[in-house]
Amino acid sequence: MTSSRFLFLALLAFVFFACGTQNSTPDPRLDQPDEFKRLLDAHGDWQKWVNARSLSYAMVHETNLAWENHYIDLVSRKVRIDADTWQIGNDGEKVWISPRRDAFQGNSVRFYHNLYFYFFSIPYIFTDPGVTVERAEDKLVNGQSYEAFAVKFGENVGDSPQDTYFMLVDPETGRLAWLLYTVTFFDQANTTMNALKYEDYRDAGGLVFPRILTGYPYENDSTGRIRYQVSFSDVFLVDEPLDEKLFAMPEKEAVVAN
Repeated sequence: MTSSRFLFLALLAFVFFACGTQNSTPDPRLDQPDEFKRLLDAHGDWQKWVNARSLSYAMVHETNLAWENHYIDLVSRKVRIDADTWQIGNDGEKVWISPRRDAFQGNSVRFYHNLYFYFFSIPYIFTDPGVTVERAEDKLVNGQSYEAFAVKFGENVGDSPQDTYFMLVDPETGRLAWLLYTVTFFDQANTTMNALKYEDYRDAGGLVFPRILTGYPYENDSTGRIRYQVSFSDVFLVDEPLDEKLFAMPEKEAVVAN
């Protein structure tokens, strides 16, 4: 475990036992269609997600064993990612990278900064205001039929409201088995579908999260060769906010990035 991860987890140790004041007004995110609620219920006590303030986890890219530690404020959606040779953050106003832009080899720092947080947090994150989940026609993946839910976004919700998502339900567990999605961040007219497989769910304080996500191209109801695979561990979902300093752009050796 890296030293930064150790220090962060030590800071969180007391948070699990802290008692916060609960708002007596029901959160509107709890008001979901009954069919979607059944999917959420299959993942545990999803009200814990609604009540949570912070999420952290460790992630490994299985293709090259590169590691990352992710920290997210679930209310403001500020993000901090620590990797071996770079740090990325969103302070609520801008996305930054340290020590310099070329330390990160991806096409867009902004696109990447919350990409895996979003994937990892499905289906819970689709309870967000401005997101609509509806039953759709069943979908086929590699010859197997799955119950499907279509996800739609309100105008100006997120960076890419034109994205298309379908959640496919495992018929045995009732949990999310596949995510079919398009990426319109770079091209709003893009309709190419991708598939993301959710596997090996693990409990984290009453909610389950996938330990492994595997990405594939998706065409004619079938997946192609594996594009990428990431694994997750040390998942902490807590009811207290993280220190705001965690998300602040360093005064030195950091630049604003798109």
